[in-house]
Amino acid sequence: MPQTDHLETDCSKCAALCCLALAFDKGKDFAFDKNPGEPCRNLSGHSCSIHDRLTQEGFLGCVAYDCLGAGNRVVQEVFGGRSWQTEPRLTRPMMEAFSGMREVHKRIDLLRAAETLPLKQGDEQARRDFLGRLEQHRWSGDALNDFEVGLALEIDIFFHAIQTYAPDPRFAEWHA
Repeated sequence: MPQTDHLETDCSKCAALCCLALAFDKGKDFAFDKNPGEPCRNLSGHSCSIHDRLTQEGFLGCVAYDCLGAGNRVVQEVFGGRSWQTEPRLTRPMMEAFSGMREVHKRIDLLRAAETLPLKQGDEQARRDFLGRLEQHRWSGDALNDFEVGLALEIDIFFHAIQTYAPDPRFAEWHA
């Protein structure tokens, strides 16, 4: 594992990207509807104004959500600490980068989980190679856009192939 765990969420190093980019529907997990790109009405600066009472206010979805560090990595690595709130022109590129980084981090998480499978030597080496590429890469907005049509597809094919080792619900998305 790298010295810095990219999957560690640190909201203090983010720009509340989940509160901007994600959509949710009013129901048991959210108290109101919110469209993607619309800042949550509970957002105050880069913080949630009701964070200490999310459950009581009807936001179980926010309590359960974890971006796996994608938000802080986008803000710090891709945008050098800049924010859509102080530079509104960054809103769309930051949302797109957040979406892409969530995909990168989802695959890092699954590649780490695959370490527990009884993989043959070649598959284990492929798993480690993919993981190293994702964790060592210094991401840009363009690289994140390219990821979804390049390396992500290679990794998805790998996930499909390793289903033969041990069915795991975390890999079900690639099993079909």
